[in-house]
Amino acid sequence: MDFNCLHPTIVFQEVPQEISLCFSITGCRVGCKGCHSTELWDPKQGEPLSNQRFTHWIERYQGLISCVLFFGGEWQPKTLIEKLHIAKSYGLKTCLYSGEQHVDMAISSQLDFLKTGRWVPELGGLDSPRSNQVFRDMHTLEKLNHLFITSPSHTSIAGADNVAA
Repeated sequence: MDFNCLHPTIVFQEVPQEISLCFSITGCRVGCKGCHSTELWDPKQGEPLSNQRFTHWIERYQGLISCVLFFGGEWQPKTLIEKLHIAKSYGLKTCLYSGEQHVDMAISSQLDFLKTGRWVPELGGLDSPRSNQVFRDMHTLEKLNHLFITSPSHTSIAGADNVAA
C-alpha cells in the first residue's frame, strides 16, 4: 500500500551539507502541540506516492540532489523501506524526520540520517541547544545537533548593521 504525500520540495537546511528532495508524508499520528505542519495529520491529504511516481521525482532531480528526506512515513514501514531502497539504488543518501522517540530497526538500518523526537515548543527544534530532538548520522551514531545551531556572534547576510564603522 502506498502512503500519501504533499508535493515534494527541494530543501537545503534539514540535512546539513546535503541538497534534499523532501517528501512530506501524510497520516502523522504524533500530533505535536504547536506543529507547523498540521496538514500532515490527515492521511487523505496529498496524493499516493507509488514507487513509479517516487522514481519519477528522483529522476527529475537526478544530478541536482544528494539526499532524499522523508517527513514521516515510519507508520508504514514496508512502504517507507521500499522508497529508501529505491533512493539508495540511485546513489542518494536517505534521511527520516520522525516525531517518535524510536524508529523500527528495519527502517533505521536504511538511513544515513535520522531526526527523532516530538516538537516541544518550550524546548525548540534542532536549532535550539535545549531541544529534545536529536539528529544523528546513522553510520557513526554521532549526534549532529550542533550543525543546526548558529552562534549569536554570526552576522547576518545583510549584517552591515552589525559591523562597526
